[in-house]
Amino acid sequence: MTAKLTPPRRALPLDLHKLLTARLHAVKVRPYLADALFALHVVEDRSVLTMAVDPHWRCYVAPGFVARTPVEELAGVWVHEVSHLLRDHHSRGERFAREHEAYGPGERLRRNIAADFEINDDIYGDGLPQPTGAVLPSMLGLPAGLLMEEYLRTTSMSGLAPELAWLDCGSGADGQARPWELGPNGAHGLSKHEQDAVRFRVAEGIKGRPGTAPDGWRRWADEAFHPPQHWRQLLGAAVRSAATAAGAGDDHSYRRPSRRSAAVPGVLLPSLRRTPPRVCVVIDTSGSVSDSELGSALLELAAISRTLGGRRDLLSVISCDAAAGVAVPICRAENIELIGGGGTDLRTGFAQALRTRPDVIVALTDGQTPWPSMPPPCRTVIGLFPRPANPVNEDDPDYTPDTPPHWARTITIN
Repeated sequence: MTAKLTPPRRALPLDLHKLLTARLHAVKVRPYLADALFALHVVEDRSVLTMAVDPHWRCYVAPGFVARTPVEELAGVWVHEVSHLLRDHHSRGERFAREHEAYGPGERLRRNIAADFEINDDIYGDGLPQPTGAVLPSMLGLPAGLLMEEYLRTTSMSGLAPELAWLDCGSGADGQARPWELGPNGAHGLSKHEQDAVRFRVAEGIKGRPGTAPDGWRRWADEAFHPPQHWRQLLGAAVRSAATAAGAGDDHSYRRPSRRSAAVPGVLLPSLRRTPPRVCVVIDTSGSVSDSELGSALLELAAISRTLGGRRDLLSVISCDAAAGVAVPICRAENIELIGGGGTDLRTGFAQALRTRPDVIVALTDGQTPWPSMPPPCRTVIGLFPRPANPVNEDDPDYTPDTPPHWARTITIN
């Protein structure tokens, strides 16, 4: 008797038509997310249980999950996964893990749960049914409307971990790479520039259709492209803006003839040429400024010098505590000797700076100083070393420094 051989079970193919129909339904009920939904590239992968995303905007899909899930619920999963990417959960998850040294499978799951809490509280309803197994903050008695980081700080989520061990939205949700992901060099990934372009279009679409998106999405759209900027970038931008401000030329040059020459045949007219701006940096060297802050000031000198194209004749520095030193031309910022250590009165520093006839004055200080009563006849940028709200003065405990003047652009140096 010949044994009957059972043919091998064929793997279930991905029902791409059903999956893309679900995406179209998601676009229909959430039109402000259309650019993001169409930017996702589908990758069939049996290593995932449901659907997952990586930071490069690839969406990994399990064929079995698509087969057993209704189209309307699949649409909700599409919106869920793309929400992780729009809200930059991978970068935020990496940052949280690094700051709290929170690594390992348990911590990864916590970040995924917290990210789901952030997005699931307001993306369902109005034509988008809540998928089976959706994770909500109410499961732990937590309020809706918080950010991932707030949920991570307020609860351990250990009560949910056993029943949600299956949860895995990919590295796009928590910042921890998976073995089955294609990585940064894989095919069909979006570059950082392309990702930002998608986010920008979605944010503009939400702001352009007020009232159609939930409060959480409207808040995201308002804040998506206005994150806190690093102080050095802000200070550099302020100096560049001051140094390159538009204005009439004050010198004539034949190196670039005037465009008006065409109206006067046979006559070559000179064009107006703007004189390169001169910058004077006043550095607070009083005893209340630490060595590390003075080191930061020297770094800023080097950055400002680069802004001016390395022109040593355009940049000078003044050390100032209670009295101002002589304006010293910059050769190399690291070779500048900063002299001081006493009290603070930047009014003398500003007065000395004006003798150099600058176009821009940059003051780097802790702010514990009297300020000039009148604005100088040039643009002014103040880099402010942070201090407690009520700084202590050993000579006068009730002393409260004046805030920087309104006529200066003030940047806080963190």
